[in-house]
Amino acid sequence: MANPLKKTMVYLGLADEEETYEEPEQPVRTSRPQAVEPKPAPVTPLRRPEVVRQPAVGPMSEILTVHPKQYRDAQVIAENFREGIPVIINLSQMSDADARRLIDFASGLSLGLYGRIERVTSKVFLLSPENIAVSGETSIAHADAEPAFAQS
Repeated sequence: MANPLKKTMVYLGLADEEETYEEPEQPVRTSRPQAVEPKPAPVTPLRRPEVVRQPAVGPMSEILTVHPKQYRDAQVIAENFREGIPVIINLSQMSDADARRLIDFASGLSLGLYGRIERVTSKVFLLSPENIAVSGETSIAHADAEPAFAQS
């Protein structure tokens, strides 16, 4: 049996025809190979951890109000929210693009820590941890209404 690579090299003039290449002979098996059962791959099940670090349930003593100016102020929000402190975010000093990014971040943060995010006004949001209950009207229209003061 001739080597196809050798034939190609001879055809292209890269090797001489009289050189011979001997392939090493494969040992001849006289017995049939036994069927080897494939080993199942190790599987790591994905589970929700049974012990989730929960902030201490007790009397709420603090609510943090943050007036972020840049997106990097999200670190302060995240650190306090992780500790179980409700955070009010006032976005009135941010650009619309950065405010959207920050709200996307806060939404993921509240989802990841089993909390809630609620819109108070168009630029103010409340992040409440899992162990804090928020009650009030569900309609945003009343919260957005600005009181009109008549000049006398």
